[in-house]
Amino acid sequence: MSSDALGESGTVAGAAEESLKQYMASHRPAVEAALAEACADQPGMPTRLAEAIRYAVLAPGKRLRPVLTIMAAEACGGSVASAMPAAVSVELIHAYSLIHDDLPAMDDDDLRRGRPTTHIEFDEATAILAGDALQSMAFAHLHCHAVDDTQAAAWIGTLAIAAGPSGLVGGQADDLDAEKHTVDDFGGPEAARTHLEAIHHRKTGALFTACAAMGAISAGADQRAVSALTNYARAFGLAFQITDDLLDCTSTDEQLGKRTGKDDGRGKLTYPGLMGLDRARAHAEAMIRTAHESLELFGTAGQRLRNLADFVLERTN
Repeated sequence: MSSDALGESGTVAGAAEESLKQYMASHRPAVEAALAEACADQPGMPTRLAEAIRYAVLAPGKRLRPVLTIMAAEACGGSVASAMPAAVSVELIHAYSLIHDDLPAMDDDDLRRGRPTTHIEFDEATAILAGDALQSMAFAHLHCHAVDDTQAAAWIGTLAIAAGPSGLVGGQADDLDAEKHTVDDFGGPEAARTHLEAIHHRKTGALFTACAAMGAISAGADQRAVSALTNYARAFGLAFQITDDLLDCTSTDEQLGKRTGKDDGRGKLTYPGLMGLDRARAHAEAMIRTAHESLELFGTAGQRLRNLADFVLERTN
């Protein structure tokens, strides 16, 4: 490839990244406002519990899951407004999962998004209860904002399965259990990698697939579109997790806003640990190609989702 072609490619990639950043920035106020409204005080809600909920949900973040939900809806001809209830609900579940993941009995972290974790800022019991509350709030939000019973059932069912024992919670359980075993216990590196992918398709990927499906549902998309977006999100989620593992090895606490280098110390299965940095990155790149291929059905309407996948591969925090 000529230097001119390389320069043109770099320009195109840079323009796509800038366009994505502008898109995310333009939607952030609406997402933040909707999250704040969802976390507003309710009759009977204890003040300290409400403060912990808002602390966890409204912490600075990329809002990747709401953005993915909105993009999926738009790819299917839907709108930001129609997708917002699903976008908010997925983020509430994500916030609960982070609260519980950080607890001493789980990953035992004291830093999240550059701030003390919820159980450090408040206390362990309050953090647990805030996570419990956010689960209920997510489903109540869908029930209250769906356009009809059919949409409510589809949204609630999709999110419940993604967040449950065969999804997010099951992946977290297997992730914790894997710390007790060696690579040889799984039958060697390749078998361990298969087990690791099964973990992360659930622990990380399940919510991403829920985002894509719920966004499509908000737009009234057919099953073909829902399936295509689900396939995209499955590959997207794995690439996200591999990149997360790579950043844990190569970044600082300040860059990520959370503790780095803990995975090796805990004996966690990670992609760099099993494959090395270069092979792990190549695997992430392969997942991004798969994600792109899954969007062929949508033509130009899927371009923002393609840009989002590329952004995940290149992210630095």
